[in-house]
Amino acid sequence: MRAHRPRVGLYVHLPFCPHRCCYCDFAIAVIPPSSRRRNDLVARYLRALQREAETWQGQLLACTLYFGGGTPSFLRPEELEPLLSFLRCAFALPPEAEVTLEANPGTVAAEDWRLWRELGINRLSLGVQAFQDEWLRWMRRGHTAAEAAAACRAAQEAGFHNINLDLIYGLPGQTMEQWQATLRQAVALEPQHLSLYSLAVEPQTPLQRWIQRGRQAPPDDDLAADMYEWALDFLGEAGYEPYELSNFARPGFRSRHNCLYWRNEPYLGLGTSAASFLGGVRWSNAVPWREYLRRMEAGLSPVAQEERLDREGQMRETLILALRMREGISEREFHRRFGMTLEALCGPTLERLAEWGLLERKGDAWRLTRRGMLLANVVFRELL
Repeated sequence: MRAHRPRVGLYVHLPFCPHRCCYCDFAIAVIPPSSRRRNDLVARYLRALQREAETWQGQLLACTLYFGGGTPSFLRPEELEPLLSFLRCAFALPPEAEVTLEANPGTVAAEDWRLWRELGINRLSLGVQAFQDEWLRWMRRGHTAAEAAAACRAAQEAGFHNINLDLIYGLPGQTMEQWQATLRQAVALEPQHLSLYSLAVEPQTPLQRWIQRGRQAPPDDDLAADMYEWALDFLGEAGYEPYELSNFARPGFRSRHNCLYWRNEPYLGLGTSAASFLGGVRWSNAVPWREYLRRMEAGLSPVAQEERLDREGQMRETLILALRMREGISEREFHRRFGMTLEALCGPTLERLAEWGLLERKGDAWRLTRRGMLLANVVFRELL
C-alpha cells in the first residue's frame, strides 16, 4: 500500500540580483550580470537546490510551485529548465498547477518571455514598484517606468494571462497624486493581480541608514494609510477584489500559492532563507546564501532554525492568517480543524474587537471590517 504523501506548496528561493534595492533586507546574492563568476555560482547554487530537493523526493505532492528571490529572472530559461523538470517529477506537480516566476523589468529580453512560457511558467509576478522614474532611481530599482510597462506588454504578447504587478506606496515624500498615477497606470496595463506593499524600514538596509543619518525623512504612516484606503476604492471600482490585505485580484486570479500561507496549510521551501511548515513544525534554511551553499556542498542539513508549534500556537496563527483574507475565519472550519471553538479560544477578545468596530460577523465567519483592514496590526496584537 502506497504511503500517504502530504500536499504542499513548493517555494524555491533564487537569491541572485544585479544590485540591492534601498529597502531590501531579503537573503540575496548581488552578482553583476557581467561578473566572470556568475555562471559558476549560479550552477553551484542550482546543484545545491536539486540536492536539497532530492532529500524530499517521493515524500510530498506539490500543488503549486513558486520561484521567488532575489530576482529569479536573473537566470536564463535554459539554466532553470533542468531543476524545474526535476521538481515536476520529484513532487508529482500536476500539469494544471500554478507555477509562478518573480521577474524584474529590465532583466528579461523581450524574446525571452516566450521561452519562460514554453518552460511551463504560467504566472508572472513583476517587480514594478512605481511608475515614476525618480522613485525608481531612489529605490535603486534598475529599470525605468517605460521598461516596466514594456515588460508587462511583452509578457502578455508572449502568452502570459496571469500577471501580478508589485507596487510600493508610502515612500518618503511620495505624494498622493503620484501614488494615484502609479495605480492608474498599473490598471491600464490590465494585469490580473496587484500586490500593494506599504514601505517598511527594515534593519541593516540603506534606507534605515539614510534615516538614521538624517539624509532621509521617515515614511508618513498617516499618508500611507490614506493611500491604501484610496486604493481600496479605486481598485474595487476597477474590478479587483481585495481578497487579502495586500493583494487584489480579478475573479479567478487569486494567488493559489500564497493562499496556502494564509490558510496556514503545509509548504516546503528550498534554498537559502526559505521557510517551511509541515506537520506542526516550522523551519528555515541557512543564510547568507554562501552558508547555505557550504552546507549543501558538505552534505550537511541546510536547516538553521526549527520550531514545533503547540496546539494553541497553531490555532492562534491560523486565526490571524485567516483574518488577513477577505472571507476571514470560519467558525465551522476552525472547529473541524482543531476540535475547539473560536469562542473557547478567544471569544471575549473577538467580541471586544467587534465593539471597537474592527471585526464583524458574516455568516459563521469573523472578518475584518474596513476600519479593521486599516488597523489590522492592532487586531493581530490583541489576538496573540
